[in-house]
Amino acid sequence: MVVKLGSSSVTGADGTTNDALIERICGDIARCRRAGHRIVVVSSGAIAAGWSALGGGDPRPTDLAVLQAASAVGQQRLMRSWQDGFARHGLLAGQVLLAPLDFAHRQQYLHARGTLFQLLDLGVVPIVNENDAVADEEIRFGDNDRLAALVAHLVGARTLVLLTDAPGLLSADPRFFAEASLIEEVIDIDHRLEAIAGGPGSSVGSGGMASKLAAAKIASWSGVETVIADARAVGIVPAVVERAGAPGTVIRARHQRLPARKLWIAFALPASGTVTVDDGARRALVESGRSLLPSGVIAVRGDFAEDEAVEVAGPDGSVFAKGLVRYGSRRATQWLGRRTADLPSDLPAELIHRDDLVILGS
Repeated sequence: MVVKLGSSSVTGADGTTNDALIERICGDIARCRRAGHRIVVVSSGAIAAGWSALGGGDPRPTDLAVLQAASAVGQQRLMRSWQDGFARHGLLAGQVLLAPLDFAHRQQYLHARGTLFQLLDLGVVPIVNENDAVADEEIRFGDNDRLAALVAHLVGARTLVLLTDAPGLLSADPRFFAEASLIEEVIDIDHRLEAIAGGPGSSVGSGGMASKLAAAKIASWSGVETVIADARAVGIVPAVVERAGAPGTVIRARHQRLPARKLWIAFALPASGTVTVDDGARRALVESGRSLLPSGVIAVRGDFAEDEAVEVAGPDGSVFAKGLVRYGSRRATQWLGRRTADLPSDLPAELIHRDDLVILGS
């Protein structure tokens, strides 16, 4: 199981670590460990804790260099809280800082998985966070919900638990609709649910319910069930493990899973551009599992190079797929709409091969 806690849970309004909540979660995890369960923790809060230690106030800075400095200060404070919390239960915590490149490169991916498994084999609870102190603004996870979902796939977790300051996914924003109710089970994440989730909900975090739903979608495609629940609920982690009617929203895993490489293409790689295709090409990709040929492309947007990821949109502009291109945007623009027989001999017949293409529809 992967358990993720957001900044609004592990830190208070002033940015100091919420040691009482962290200690209670450590107790929950220790109880699950004694029952034989292996748990990885993904913890936000380094930037909030660091900014508080530096004497910062509201609003939180947006400058990347300042955020990185705050993370460098706050990460050790955050880890100290987790280490102290687990020490009270005779457990060790081990810090693992990950970056998107750890998922983008096969060897890095295997190293990251090996480290996490080794820590678990040694009886250590891994505490994972993004390496914010050196993360590039253009190449980062964006929020730890997405990171947690990728970690759940990395370790082959059965369940992803996203603990937050809300009881789960609600039918409407409770700040504006008093009749909002908890959605207890989700079979498939559709556009209606994504609209309900809205945007960020906390001034100290980078996520919100929208990012949790996006993470749950990644997990679902990985064959991992997701539970979104209130971090303040007593005994929440054992309740999820024991299937004891835990409060929150359960998002079921898809029966058809994406293989690791296609999951990486779909969710770990940023898109460098968009290619728009006609209806015939869309049908060939979605219904027949074909490769994308230049003849079906009607527009190219963005500046991308060979082997970079791009989104694939239909004539109406809606994105329905993502894939790795076999040549860059300049040549794709030059030869869009052309038949295979018209292409130069040095140009691959496929702009995106079907082995490098992921259909993102539900």
